Amino acid sequence: MAYTIDRAFSASSFDDITERTRKALADHGFGVLTEIDVAATMKKKLDVDMPSYLILGACNPSMAHQAIGIEPRIGAMLPCNVIIRDSGNGEVTVSAVDPVASMQAVANDRLTEVAGEVRTMLDNMVRDI
Repeated sequence: MAYTIDRAFSASSFDDITERTRKALADHGFGVLTEIDVAATMKKKLDVDMPSYLILGACNPSMAHQAIGIEPRIGAMLPCNVIIRDSGNGEVTVSAVDPVASMQAVANDRLTEVAGEVRTMLDNMVRDI
């Protein structure tokens, strides 16, 4: 089973796709709680150069509240990460976690339903970038 929802862009810059991704997240009810510039971190900590790679920790408060109400420890698996990366050859790829795949470890049918709703929201968000 795939664990991400992906879309590649070949005619746009990393910065443009990052801006479009942030807008699409907001348009679909997600806020960005965390941001990790992986390339900058690797350069600082390991003196390693790598292509642009950004992790956005996205959260839809209503869905997160619902999931935590069903399964209080589920916060260990939140927020929904979305990555934007320079995938080479002039392409930028956006990948969002598939919450259905990530929640398979939790045996709770009600949580699976919520994960399915969030997956649809993230799939629509990626499509709308």
